[in-house]
Amino acid sequence: MAISLNTIQAAFGARKTVQRNGRGLGRKGTTAGRGQKGQTSRSGVGNLKRLGMRKLILSTPKLRGFRSFAPKAVVVNLADIGRMYIAGEMVTPKTLLNKSLITTTKVPVKVLGQGDIAVAVVVKGCLVSESAVAKIVAAGGKVE
Repeated sequence: MAISLNTIQAAFGARKTVQRNGRGLGRKGTTAGRGQKGQTSRSGVGNLKRLGMRKLILSTPKLRGFRSFAPKAVVVNLADIGRMYIAGEMVTPKTLLNKSLITTTKVPVKVLGQGDIAVAVVVKGCLVSESAVAKIVAAGGKVE
């Protein structure tokens, strides 16, 4: 018989059947292993309370302050652009993705002025720092 995905089975004993508690008066019926009365015997009590993790919960700090949901821009340095592009080529988020300088086009792209650029490129559709603009223009390129 050929082995295929629909004929593969787990070895005997590899999967143990989970014991269902609190179903009838048989084994683990009535109280279902929760003890008698009290808060932890009721429904809706999470594991954190039942397992004695109160001290751990109280010792972890609360997350305070404001966390912005706005995505942070992906950074590309001029040195990388100068190495990957030829003169007259257009630098857009799509071309940066094609040249594997960024991993996604869903967040904004910012070109920073770290490193030098010798080729004249046209930057379009990207955020550009002031130092990067100065270096691009000095190399003969432009920012749109």
